[in-house]
Amino acid sequence: MHALNVVWLRNDLRCYDNAALSSAVEDASKSGAAVMALYIATPKTWQLHDMAAIKQDLIRRRVLQLQQEMAALNIPLLAVEGSSYQQVDVVFTALCRQFQLKVFVQTEYELREQQRDAAIEQLVLANMGQFIRFDTQCLMPPGTVRTQQGDYYKVFTPFKRSWLAQLQQQGVRCCARPAMLPASNLQWTQQVMTDLPAMKEADNSSQQWPVAETQVLQLMRNFCRDKVADYQQLRDYPAIDGTSKLSAYLAIGVVSAAQCVARLQLEAADSWLQEKSGAAVWLSELIWREFYKHILVAYPNLIKHQPFQEDTAAIRWRNDTTLFNAWCQGQTGFPIVDAAMRQLNQTGWMHNRLRMISASFLVKDLHIDWRWGERYFMSKLIDGDFAANNGGWQWAASTGTDAAPYFRIFNPVSQSEKFDPKGDFIRYYLPELAALQGKLLHWPHTTGGIKAYCKPVVDHAVARKLTLALFAEVKQKNEH
Repeated sequence: MHALNVVWLRNDLRCYDNAALSSAVEDASKSGAAVMALYIATPKTWQLHDMAAIKQDLIRRRVLQLQQEMAALNIPLLAVEGSSYQQVDVVFTALCRQFQLKVFVQTEYELREQQRDAAIEQLVLANMGQFIRFDTQCLMPPGTVRTQQGDYYKVFTPFKRSWLAQLQQQGVRCCARPAMLPASNLQWTQQVMTDLPAMKEADNSSQQWPVAETQVLQLMRNFCRDKVADYQQLRDYPAIDGTSKLSAYLAIGVVSAAQCVARLQLEAADSWLQEKSGAAVWLSELIWREFYKHILVAYPNLIKHQPFQEDTAAIRWRNDTTLFNAWCQGQTGFPIVDAAMRQLNQTGWMHNRLRMISASFLVKDLHIDWRWGERYFMSKLIDGDFAANNGGWQWAASTGTDAAPYFRIFNPVSQSEKFDPKGDFIRYYLPELAALQGKLLHWPHTTGGIKAYCKPVVDHAVARKLTLALFAEVKQKNEH
């Protein structure tokens, strides 16, 4: 029976800094085993996870591109289509019948994914194979950054302090792209393909996002070299292209957190540790990403959509479907919220400041359960990532870690005036307001406003009082 090293790709769709791939190639060079990469698309499971159509398209386009990049290394990438995680078993059963397997994978943190991996590991081991894991989604894997008592951190600031201390102590190491292997003549494709069809082509809805690994690495380098210095000043203004736009690539692993940090240290060597420099603030965003993944591992109930602060499960949300639909469609009568939601619906991406404003508005102005918004974002975002999305929504709803105190409620009009002062962003997504100037653009419902725009669905001052009452009711019950 031939020996075969299988690199089972999931959210690590890259050749550079891919520990599973590098280890499989290194092992093969010593053992003489053949190497193949494997990707299994599972649309039904994606649907169950509310994965956005545009993200599914990005994955498909990236896998097809990665097939070419791997072919240049003489590594065939088998991309097949199962309906759900149950079909993963079909592929590995077929491979186990034909080969002596070593499976190389990057660890996944979500519950269903862990169950899937445990089942495949048992299958491979039962067939005398090996299942080798690499915990490389985070630069500091969950469990490696702990308090002095050995617990997971529940608050971001001390987590960040400890994370940075560890970074300085151990540094960053990225794997090189593996060397080209000798051509292999193993006949594996037909036998496996009889069990599952080839992965379907993409629909190109993510066409605006390049998928070649070299292009994505260049975007990262350009940002760290040319833009990161201004990141702190510009990152909150949605009309300005001041963010890295790497979140979609981090979510599916075209680029790794380690690559981002290594490049940042190289390009901003003098400033990445200076408090409030652009480089330090961007690094802080990468640490937030890691923090939420650590929290997800420490508190697996979050994957079941439970609030981190358990008492907030008792909040009596109003959950008005008419108001929810107005929010989804960008028809609330609050220009910054509506422009944000239209950006999401039209492009599959939303500026981070707008994510906070629109999330706060749904929960604290419309009194709708944060889980409705969390799910809607996931169904639209090209960079949808469970841990980050859940963490962000719970932060906005004051139900999570580091929760903004419940009495901190964004005023959508003053946020609009502050972060889109000239109204360029609002005008772009709300052309019906294009003729308005100054304060009228941010609040077009006074005399001299415009009739073509929808009326406000709530009174912010009244809604604010109701939010305080909803939270106070729960807090008082707990105190008693």
